Amino acid sequence: MSATDGGQEAGSFSFTQENLELARRIIAKYPPGRQQSAVMPLLDLAQRQNGNWLSRPAIEYVADMLEMPRIRAMEVASFYTMYNLKPVGKHFVQVCTTTPCWLRGSDDILHTCEKKLGIKAGETTADGQFTVVEAECLGACVNAPMVQIGDSYFEDLTPEAMEAILDALARDETPKPGPQNGRIASCPSGGPTTLTEMARRNGVKPAGQD
Repeated sequence: MSATDGGQEAGSFSFTQENLELARRIIAKYPPGRQQSAVMPLLDLAQRQNGNWLSRPAIEYVADMLEMPRIRAMEVASFYTMYNLKPVGKHFVQVCTTTPCWLRGSDDILHTCEKKLGIKAGETTADGQFTVVEAECLGACVNAPMVQIGDSYFEDLTPEAMEAILDALARDETPKPGPQNGRIASCPSGGPTTLTEMARRNGVKPAGQD
């Protein structure tokens, strides 16, 4: 079977027609002879199609499409933590436990997830709905503690806020991402101290003003 024919067989992987067309557009962004540079976005595309994890056939399929050694694609997939090499739950909860989040209570957030879901970090619930893992820095230090669930960041968490997010997901609802304490983006927690006129126009109370 060709790596680009769009077919699908048991125990194998191939892109859907829609994703195949998207993959070709991604590859076309790179100069001739440099198509292997598309390995990361194509692995991400394969992971999304495959239930948020990369099977060996999926990795090999991407490698064949890019005409690169399969071991090279496997090296990329196994190096970056953004790729999952085993199945994960529908809701993939990554709790940042790096220093800024740890100082702001990430241990409590992780323990809340474990207690609420009845699993330990690295495990998946029996119904396949939730996987919880510890993650390295996810780049939202100013809004610590935070978690990433799917493509969304949930920041300025408390144990109570984390429970509410998990409850909403369990009900198939979509909780609002971003800060959970009313903070606007990455403004100071007490409100903005500069550009205060802009803040007022946007309905945000500057720090120190009633």
